[in-house]
Amino acid sequence: MDPKILDDISRRIAAALPPGISTLKDDLEKNIRAALDGVIGNMNLVSRQEFEVQQKVLERTRTKIEALEKQLAELEKNL
Repeated sequence: MDPKILDDISRRIAAALPPGISTLKDDLEKNIRAALDGVIGNMNLVSRQEFEVQQKVLERTRTKIEALEKQLAELEKNL
């Protein structure tokens, strides 16, 4: 996940806090960021690039399986 997104989320959460605790804003942003990193890290997510690579591998595999099924059908027909 893009670190800029996490920074933006933590900034927005810190900005939504009451003005009385604005002195703690920097610490809160860092803590929120660390918490978000931990939660997202435990979600076993893959990047878009990894997903697209696996999608292409799957498409090639399906194409090969279809070709092999046709070849097998022809061989069975000839027997």
